[in-house]
Amino acid sequence: MKFFETSKYYSLKKSTYINLRWIGIVGQLISVNFVFFFLNFEFNFFYSNLIIFIGILSNLYLIYFYKKTQLSDRSAIIFLTIDILQLSLLLFLTGGIKNPFVIFLLIPSVFSSSNLSLRTNSLIVIFTIISIIFLTFYSHDLPKPINKHFHVSQYYYFSIPVALVVALIFLNYFSMTFGTQFRLRKDALAKMEEVMAQEHELLSLGGQAAAAAHSLGTPLSTIKLVTQELADQFKGQKDVEKDFELLSSQVERCNEILKRLSLNPVEEDNFIDIELSMREYLKEIITSFKEISDKEFIFNYELDDNSKKISKSIEVVYGLRNFIGNANKFSNKKVNINLKSNDEITEILIEDDGHGYSRNIMSKIGEPYLRSNEIDKKSATGLGLGIFIGKTLLEKNFAKIDFSNSKTSGGAKVTIRWANKNLFNI
Repeated sequence: MKFFETSKYYSLKKSTYINLRWIGIVGQLISVNFVFFFLNFEFNFFYSNLIIFIGILSNLYLIYFYKKTQLSDRSAIIFLTIDILQLSLLLFLTGGIKNPFVIFLLIPSVFSSSNLSLRTNSLIVIFTIISIIFLTFYSHDLPKPINKHFHVSQYYYFSIPVALVVALIFLNYFSMTFGTQFRLRKDALAKMEEVMAQEHELLSLGGQAAAAAHSLGTPLSTIKLVTQELADQFKGQKDVEKDFELLSSQVERCNEILKRLSLNPVEEDNFIDIELSMREYLKEIITSFKEISDKEFIFNYELDDNSKKISKSIEVVYGLRNFIGNANKFSNKKVNINLKSNDEITEILIEDDGHGYSRNIMSKIGEPYLRSNEIDKKSATGLGLGIFIGKTLLEKNFAKIDFSNSKTSGGAKVTIRWANKNLFNI
């Protein structure tokens, strides 16, 4: 449990950060020395290299003394602040806000926005804005002789920091938004993979149980037969009769346990890879819900040829179960399931008589972690994770899925459609 708690805070990979810093430091060294030795510009060359040397030392500290492979929020904010301060001092000596390299001040905050927490990123953004404002009013001139030829109006001069601040906020907002969406989607996919791994494990265990039931059926029948014959021979001996009755009842119990564990007790050899028609698929799923729900399930089908079989797929079964399960969960009394199939397509319509989809999430259905803004529907909605998992699994198996509100029942409506050429090749 501690791993998952700490993983929320350690989200900045140290090796990646060190490599990015080396790129920045090498770029600074090349720029400063090229301008001084090849262009013969005059500026504080010694102090500029001294500031770059501070950056080198901090990177060496990360490599040799900071032992963790991930940077926590606290460590990240310290080193990112050093980066901003180091670059600000370098810009302070070489023209301040007038130096075109001032754009690089945005990099640390944009980099942190997609990897670190909102609080850490907000502090980095604030410190960057303070640095931009400081460099606007306080700095040395541009290196000589270029400082003699740089003259602009105050309107243009002050538009530079304004543009930088606007770009900083804009880039950080979108980076944080996309970063959050990516993390949510990644988390949802991880949960889906975990669920499917459990399904595969259960299927494997079920297959072993089915094989056990098939293999143990004959010896258990023999034991039961011998027990009955011995009970007949010792009939009238009450102390022995009780033992035979107990033995016979335990044999029956073994048979029942093995049957319950078996996926398909009547199947003799091919326990897992059976083929079913879509109608049998749906009947099997609906039956499983009828056993645990008091809702009314109405199953209608229009089939030109109901003999077509498809290989049993965990992904298809689980995807269909998710949508039928959602309809069962959010319906009031009824769930309508219609199956239509012809030579070209197979189409499944799942409708319920519940509240339906909220208008404000209609365009986002299929994304994980959705919540309705409508107060009267908040308590009657989930997080959208079931829809996300079901949609992802079925689309991986060539299905096309549409979501809408039913005009007849007023509840949610899901249309799942396959081209038969894809469905029968799953």
